Parts: sequence; structure tokens; C-alpha cells
Amino acid sequence: MIKARITVTLKNGVLDPQGKAIEGACRNLGFEGLASVRQGKVFDVEIEGDDRDGAKARLDAMCEKLLANTVIEDYSITLD
Repeated sequence: MIKARITVTLKNGVLDPQGKAIEGACRNLGFEGLASVRQGKVFDVEIEGDDRDGAKARLDAMCEKLLANTVIEDYSITLD
């Protein structure tokens, strides 16, 4: 079994209204010193088998087709 974590974030330069809202809420709650906040998504996935290269290829395909909008989002995959 291969465990993976996929992190999807907006590309630099893409407006992030949810991140701005979180930033404002943090400031309103008294959290000082924030330069900026960007939000994203995290997916924890388990792949059957032990072929790490094959698992990485399958995860890349999942991200390209479903989990990330690659026009405006970047993704990274970390295998355990």
C-alpha cells in the first residue's frame, strides 16, 4: 500500500478571495503579522500495490483529469 498526499493550490497571480477572507478574519480575531493567506485543498490517497513509479503516474493522471484545474491551480504529490 502506498500512501500519498496531494496538495492543490492556486497559482501565483490568481486571485484568491477565500484566502483574503481568511486573512481578514484572522486579523479581526487579533492575529497580527500576517503578510498574506492562500487557501488550497489536500487529498490523502492510498494506492494498492508497491510500484511507486506507477502510483505516481496514476496520481498525476488523477490530478490532471479531476483533482486540479491546471489552468489556475498547481499540485504537488508526496509519497510516503
